Amino acid sequence: MAQTRELTLELDHQQLAAVFGQQDANLRLIEDMFATTIVARDGALKVQGREADKAVQLLESLAEAARQGQAISEADLRHAGRAIKRDAGRDLGVLFSESILTSKRGARIRPRTAGQARYVQALARSELVFCIGPAGTGKSYLALAMGVAALRDKRVGRLVLTKPVVEAGERLGYLPGALLEKVDPYMRPLYDALDEMLGAERTQRYIERRAIEVAPLAYMRGRTLNDAFILLDEAQNTTRQQMKMFLTRLGFGSQMVVTGDITQVDLPDPRASGMTAAMKILAGLRGVESVELAADDVVRHKLVQEIVEAYDRAASQGSEAGD
Repeated sequence: MAQTRELTLELDHQQLAAVFGQQDANLRLIEDMFATTIVARDGALKVQGREADKAVQLLESLAEAARQGQAISEADLRHAGRAIKRDAGRDLGVLFSESILTSKRGARIRPRTAGQARYVQALARSELVFCIGPAGTGKSYLALAMGVAALRDKRVGRLVLTKPVVEAGERLGYLPGALLEKVDPYMRPLYDALDEMLGAERTQRYIERRAIEVAPLAYMRGRTLNDAFILLDEAQNTTRQQMKMFLTRLGFGSQMVVTGDITQVDLPDPRASGMTAAMKILAGLRGVESVELAADDVVRHKLVQEIVEAYDRAASQGSEAGD
């Protein structure tokens, strides 16, 4: 049954332009998402269609973001629209929140889905955070942004980034120089993200000053990491012994984040993953939180989300591609 809603936006000309989008592109996108028709005249909107209430909710949130001077992209609108479709009562304020960081190119880095917002909130309050989720959900990227912000604001003295190099194992040789050469391709995604956030030159200066360290997990053994923000990426590929070794490196004034995709375990026996075991063993401890992101939280290319959802459907039906 069609609904009709009217909305008056008390905004200045620049804010109205932000809500409407270039050539009313935002209004057209909202019409498509909610099967509605939107007529705009002098800041007054008439919304008609099956999901007019949901369209108005999104428009009101978009208007509030404009009042706060926040730039909302097409991707932001799509994520917010999906959130409303799943839960019409959801508060969208967290999706249009302040930035964690501004990248070298001026892009605002912030949570773009409700799941990501919960994750960032957990990162802001807990000493140890586990985050699992499929590719493209921002689990490593957002943690890295929080770490860079902490380093920038001098809340920590260094940023330590690590991951297990499962494919390399212990057969890479014993010389540190040779080892780093061989593991560099596995660490490259972390370097790329740092370059995007800080710029290549500034990243290199931080590394030279040892304010940023990027190293394989094996390099963490025997250390105590004080005054640091520590990120363990691809943690689904740790063994139980490796995970225990890593977690016990936590020092005073430090925070740890452990991220991974438990559907992509590269260990010979996927059941031996140290990440899933640690999340169960440490559940309920004060200062420890676990966050699970899902296909709805994918913020890469739209096709990435569809790929993740297709694989999820295949897994739920007990089939895999190629079977």
